[in-house]
Amino acid sequence: MIGRLKDLAKRHWPLLRLRTILIGVLLFVAAMPVFGAVFLRLYENTLVRQTEAELVVQGAALVSTARSVWPAAPPRPAALRTTPGYYRQEPPNIDLSSNPILAERRPRRVNLSAAQDARVAARFLAPVFEQTSRTSLASLVLLDRRGIVTVGADLGDDYGDLPEIRSALAGRPMTVLRHNDNYRAHYSLEWLSRASQVRIHHARPIRVGDQTVGVILLSRSPRGLFREAYEDRVKFALGLAVILSVLVVLAGLVSRGVTRPIEALSRATRDVAAGQGAVPETPATAAVEIQQLYEDFRVMAGAIAQRSQYLRDFAASLSHEFKTPLAGITGAAELLDDHVETMTVDERRRFLSNIRADSGRLSQLVSRLLDLARADMTQAQSGLSTELALPVQRITDALATTDFQVENRIAKSLPPVAAPASVIEAVLANLIENSRQAGAAQVIITSSTGQTDVALTVQDDGPGIPQADRERLFEPFFTSRRSAGGSGLGLPITRSLLAAHRGAVDLVSSQHGASFVIRLPRAVQST
Repeated sequence: MIGRLKDLAKRHWPLLRLRTILIGVLLFVAAMPVFGAVFLRLYENTLVRQTEAELVVQGAALVSTARSVWPAAPPRPAALRTTPGYYRQEPPNIDLSSNPILAERRPRRVNLSAAQDARVAARFLAPVFEQTSRTSLASLVLLDRRGIVTVGADLGDDYGDLPEIRSALAGRPMTVLRHNDNYRAHYSLEWLSRASQVRIHHARPIRVGDQTVGVILLSRSPRGLFREAYEDRVKFALGLAVILSVLVVLAGLVSRGVTRPIEALSRATRDVAAGQGAVPETPATAAVEIQQLYEDFRVMAGAIAQRSQYLRDFAASLSHEFKTPLAGITGAAELLDDHVETMTVDERRRFLSNIRADSGRLSQLVSRLLDLARADMTQAQSGLSTELALPVQRITDALATTDFQVENRIAKSLPPVAAPASVIEAVLANLIENSRQAGAAQVIITSSTGQTDVALTVQDDGPGIPQADRERLFEPFFTSRRSAGGSGLGLPITRSLLAAHRGAVDLVSSQHGASFVIRLPRAVQST
């Protein structure tokens, strides 16, 4: 399922520039305060419900006080705290997003006298209401059993038609939201708050015995959500300016550190691919990863240029090497074709011998070119570990003769190397065979150990290599024995085989003969 979703996303994923992605991220970060303001409405609803909870608590306390001073109220039996339902929290019910906002509370003007028991209780409750209102800032009204105001600003008026009063007279507490017609906006941001224009009304019944003898109506405006925000508007404006300034600075850093260097590197890539231009200097303002990318690209471009030069030189040398035997074959074939009837048997044999010799040289060149191609394409294998003693001894035994001595003087305990035995044997065979063909009578193989590699030295007693030939010794097709059939590919093949396994071969100075040093990386010891 996840794989199918990933494939679907890949098929429909739009092509986006890095600049677009970064700008989008920065804009989203900048817009987060706006989204925060939207989610503040949830917090505002929490504030409203908290206000309702405070009114419920106040109403419960005042109802208990009113019940205790109500005339002719029978004593209530004490309930045990272990009685089920003794502790019962009354949760708030107001929700700004779903509760309707009713009209302003307007009583009927009837100027009636409240019930006698309510008037008696009012004399005790009026001071309590006043002190409570001064502290809680809530409006407190005491109603009798008919909904007539007994304590409050609208004394003698009828609130019995209000839905919250009808519910309370029926014995059920009720909370509603009503418009506050006396509200006047003092701050420009208050229009964002829905709760700033409403007032919470909570009606709670006073029950004596099994009868509802009165109602306490509490009302209060919730705290303005944006009042503090408006009062700190200068700080908010300063913060917004700082955010915008930081965004501008970050955009500049992204542009100079990421997008512009990548665009410059992209142009340089196209120029290098077209054979024009070069890799630009690494920008000092670029990110560390981008600078490393520049360095890696510079190394890659240098390797490509070196490989291209190698291919051009190789093609030129290859055409020259093939041209000579092909010209000989072509000339001999033409002479035979034109003068075959007038030639003597010895002359025909000589031309046919020349054709066979040139054909053999071409066959040898093709075979050595295949060996060079395989060497260039060889890849190092992970986890290789080869003991040097066995391949060195095999080559020593295979190439030593009565007229040509090969001595194995390597140390008995050498660390294993990260190269296959076949490569080691092929490299040693090439070097020893070159010494034999150069006229040496003896080759000595010695060893030494470094921190990261093992070195094998192949020293012969031949005439050595002239100083003029040392610089071109590892070039393809360069040989001083062309007349003897040398192809000039032995040493290049040797170097390619070693380079494929992170090794190397170099010609070093020696007092007598030629001396080559083969360096092989030490194998990684498994733990």
